[in-house]
Amino acid sequence: MLGQDRILALDIGASKLVIAEFKPVKPSGLELLDYAVAPLGVDPDSTADPSAYIVSAIRDILRTSGIRPGPVAISISGQMVFPRYVKLPPVTPDKISQIVRYEAQQNVPFPIDEVVWDYQLVGQETGDLSVMLVAVKGDVVKNLTDCVEAAGLEPVLVDVSPLALYNAVRYNYADLPGCTMILDMGARSTNVVFVEGTRIFSRSIPVAGIAVTKDVMKEFELSFEEAEQLKVAHAFVGFGGAYEGHEVGVADRTSKIVRNVMTRLHAEVTRTINFYRSQQGGSQPTMVLLAGGCSIIPHANTFLREKLKMDVDFLNPFRNVAVSPHVSSEKIGSEVHLLGEVVGLALRRTLSCPVEINLMPPDLVARKVLHRRLPFFAMAAAGLILIMLVFGAFLHRMRSMAEDRLGKVKERIVKLAAPNDRLNELAKQKEIVLGKTGVLADLIANRTRWLAVLNDVHQRLIEGMWLTSIQPVAKSEGGTVSYRLSIQGMGFSDKVSHQAITDFALSLKGVGYLSDDVQIRKIKPVSGTDYVSEFVIDAGLNDKPAVPKPERPAGG
Repeated sequence: MLGQDRILALDIGASKLVIAEFKPVKPSGLELLDYAVAPLGVDPDSTADPSAYIVSAIRDILRTSGIRPGPVAISISGQMVFPRYVKLPPVTPDKISQIVRYEAQQNVPFPIDEVVWDYQLVGQETGDLSVMLVAVKGDVVKNLTDCVEAAGLEPVLVDVSPLALYNAVRYNYADLPGCTMILDMGARSTNVVFVEGTRIFSRSIPVAGIAVTKDVMKEFELSFEEAEQLKVAHAFVGFGGAYEGHEVGVADRTSKIVRNVMTRLHAEVTRTINFYRSQQGGSQPTMVLLAGGCSIIPHANTFLREKLKMDVDFLNPFRNVAVSPHVSSEKIGSEVHLLGEVVGLALRRTLSCPVEINLMPPDLVARKVLHRRLPFFAMAAAGLILIMLVFGAFLHRMRSMAEDRLGKVKERIVKLAAPNDRLNELAKQKEIVLGKTGVLADLIANRTRWLAVLNDVHQRLIEGMWLTSIQPVAKSEGGTVSYRLSIQGMGFSDKVSHQAITDFALSLKGVGYLSDDVQIRKIKPVSGTDYVSEFVIDAGLNDKPAVPKPERPAGG
């Protein structure tokens, strides 16, 4: 909470509103900058919906005081809430919330889902934990926060008047002796708050200023507004005793009415003290601090001092709280009894307080959480949009670069079209040349083929044998033309026998360009001689000749 420049506090009472503006003062102080008090303008005892009056009063008080709207802490009447004080067995901290919720369901007189509730640990006795439960009907507190929002303020905290007073007293009265009792005497109810060390007990008594106004209405047969004016003008606490029965005028009759109401209040306060001592284990109060609009009725402090037999003083919430020089000392002196709650609220927004109850409606809390997260959502959305924009720019840039490259490629393709056509033409010419070279290669191969054949045959000749002719012979069978080789030769009869010629023919099978189809056509002596023989051998030619492998050395 520290670091705020201004703090707004709003106390919504039954008959009036109090708004105040504070600022934090280092190191842990508080200063009142401005405040304003305005009546609601509605009968506190009326059953009519006061929402319109509250909204109108807040707007009027902001306009006339000059206090700027902003986040505000609110206190609501103690009569609207249901305080309960329970004791829990000693448990670990993580179990406290579960047990407190169970106790709330048992002690709050309404279904737990229909109320807004909170709790505060208020001490530990003989091992037990003392817990204060505070609950308010959900529609009641939501109606008030809606009114505050409608008037232009932003509720951030909903406290309860008696608890705000308790925090104000603990801050300003650090030296209180024993047990001190606060009497906050408002229009519709009187809040009784016991301050004893860290102990707290609060009770709302339905006896307050409205009771005086009602009795004045009956006594003088006046309207509510007229009775209220008469009370303000003439009310004081009569002395009673020998003075009673001698009323001679309006003031005397009014004072008797006020004394009767104060007597009823005294009886309720005494009953509350006895309950606090017997049921809560508290001590007898030794001092009373008065606050609230009815606390300044003349002689009220004297009456209570005599009846309660203890010191009675007026609560001063500015003992340790600074007041700006711009605030009229005369004005604040006459209204200081109305400012205890707003001081307690401002302390809640500045420091860590002894009692910290918050009765904000859950839907309003959820809405505030959402509002706090909205900037992060907005930043995330902006980041997402920025990423999309950057990515879109990146894609646009990449597209532009791709289009530029595509244009350059197309230009290059156009430039390379002529060389490509030239290359295609050269490729065609190459194919033609390759065709011609193939024919030439075949011719060369055929030319060398016969040399290879002659060489193969010649290498297998035996001594005394020579060739007379070698010529190819074409043979057609079934439409297929094949070529054979006709080998003719001679040999000396004393060296080349019939068997030698046969061996020569067999040696030619499968050699080089020759196939296995080798046949001897003729072997006979040459006519007219007896020393020379001639022979004819028919050998088939291979289409794919093998590499020649001579079987013997070449002969003559």
